[in-house]
Amino acid sequence: MSAPLSLFVTGTDTEIGKTLVSCALLRGFTRAGLRAAAMKPVAAGAFERDGAWHNEDADQLDAAASVLLPPGIRTPYLLKAPAAPHIVAAREGVTLDIERIVECHAQAQKQADIVVVEGVGGFRVPLDDAHDTADLALALNLPVVLVVGMRLGCISHALLTAEAISSRGLRIAGWVANRVDPAMRFAGENIDTLRHWLEREHRAPLVGVVPHLAAAAPGAIADAAADCLDTAAILETLRTLQR
Repeated sequence: MSAPLSLFVTGTDTEIGKTLVSCALLRGFTRAGLRAAAMKPVAAGAFERDGAWHNEDADQLDAAASVLLPPGIRTPYLLKAPAAPHIVAAREGVTLDIERIVECHAQAQKQADIVVVEGVGGFRVPLDDAHDTADLALALNLPVVLVVGMRLGCISHALLTAEAISSRGLRIAGWVANRVDPAMRFAGENIDTLRHWLEREHRAPLVGVVPHLAAAAPGAIADAAADCLDTAAILETLRTLQR
């Protein structure tokens, strides 16, 4: 039996569709017959329901996964306030321990065929005074899927993020163009430019273009986004890197 697969989903910024793409990947992997689990190791912004604390992104990931992890494994650090994690953690007296997240990830891999790990914010979000989410990605040592929010300025953001990922010795398994701004001018030309540069500089293929999806139930949106992703290509890349 092959070892479980895993990947790290990051983005060019916050609110550019990491959760949507992560949910779409989970749906796609499930369609491929895999037991797919999700982790949101650090989530900032929580609400109480039925006596338990929840995070909207983490709940969406649970809804899209075919294997549900215990909340403490899925999200080792659930912070109350919706703000920069290192600031909220300091105010709440919490230490964001990367090693604990790595241990939770190892436990998650025992329960699934593939684990989708969604980062927080962009690629370099501080976790404390000395470490950021790039350090987390490196500690997990996972291939990265980069979500690019297609809007004015995205080319520079995407190239800088890809450079930061590669500088840590991590492989970009693919990137997704997410049409967060439906009114963006020359969106197709921007996607073509990024396709050329990311393939040339990082061997990072475009694995999906997600259109601006109308408001609907999160599950329906995740299914629609899954239809736009080449999950088979992503799986092939992950399996090749695993050999």
